[in-house]
Amino acid sequence: MNSQKTPRLRYNREVKAFKSHLSALPRYPYQHADAKVKLDQNESPYELPAELKARALEKLAGLPWNRYPELHAEKLREALAEHLGWDKDALVAAPGSNLLIQSLVYAANQVLDTSPSFPYYAVSARLANAPYRAFPLRRTREGFELPLEDLLAAMDSPPGVLFLPSPHAPTGMLVPGALIHALAQKALETGWLLVLDEAYHQFSGTDYRPLAASNPQVALLRTFSKAFGLGGIRAGYLLAPSKETANVIQNMVPPFVLPAHTAAILETVLEAPAYAERYASEIQKERERVYAKLREHPSWRVFPSSSNFLLIKTPDAEAAYLSLLKAGVLVRRQDQYPLLEGCIRASIGSTQDNNLFLDAAFNLEASHA
Repeated sequence: MNSQKTPRLRYNREVKAFKSHLSALPRYPYQHADAKVKLDQNESPYELPAELKARALEKLAGLPWNRYPELHAEKLREALAEHLGWDKDALVAAPGSNLLIQSLVYAANQVLDTSPSFPYYAVSARLANAPYRAFPLRRTREGFELPLEDLLAAMDSPPGVLFLPSPHAPTGMLVPGALIHALAQKALETGWLLVLDEAYHQFSGTDYRPLAASNPQVALLRTFSKAFGLGGIRAGYLLAPSKETANVIQNMVPPFVLPAHTAAILETVLEAPAYAERYASEIQKERERVYAKLREHPSWRVFPSSSNFLLIKTPDAEAAYLSLLKAGVLVRRQDQYPLLEGCIRASIGSTQDNNLFLDAAFNLEASHA
């Protein structure tokens, strides 16, 4: 047995081998904490159905683990293309949508965004040192509104990529279809690429495939992490409007990037995908129930949501977060983002988890009375 101790790192020096802008970048804004009820990452509360999981494990056992996977997940892309009615040559698969976001940003002349928004758009732009602008959402009596005029005006500049979550994250709002079509038309006129991030679309009943199929400047990002309940598998895909767009992004993604076991699991899931619709429907019902209950809270304000989470404004986000955590419920603070002062975000979990969250939320108020 080797009795030598692991040497300690003794240096604290500036790294000169890397691009200078990288050393000052903050890490992705997430901090893990343990809790009985986990409502902090917009995950599905439901596991893959047991029959499908057993079938996937059987398929994994038959894989040759000593061999590289397919170059660009060809079999999975064929299954996805059949499932979605899309050209497989205009479809790019990757281990998570984040890698596709990063690839889109690295390929882009510049990036447009809203603020607040999904933070990885901005993180990717900082990593790539890409020109980046984010226009603030507008507050309304009911919640938030897209800054349409600002975005349309910005698209008169040299073309790049505009990211828009639909439904929007982290607010949960559903951007009106007329506004999305206006942005798509502007993209067609100016050469911009409008990327609609549909990570949560199953929970809103929206589907912009017809728009992307009819407009060569609209692409869709989707994930298996939410409605399909496969957050731990890490898989997402891009529905590109053309083979040319797909080729650019495919070249940005490393070869053999999707592991064989990931592809095998997804191929199995796509043999019986209807469970995802059932899961999404159950989460929608729970979302509306939890939303209605939280509207009765004496000091919290819950915003309408078309996603699988609720954004909640509290008098003090840190106090609410810590008190809920003490009660065994983990949520996500959002008060670091503009317009979201005092806000926390709670995923929609199982009925039992949601009840524990609601009990903790109202007990917290009672203890302060």
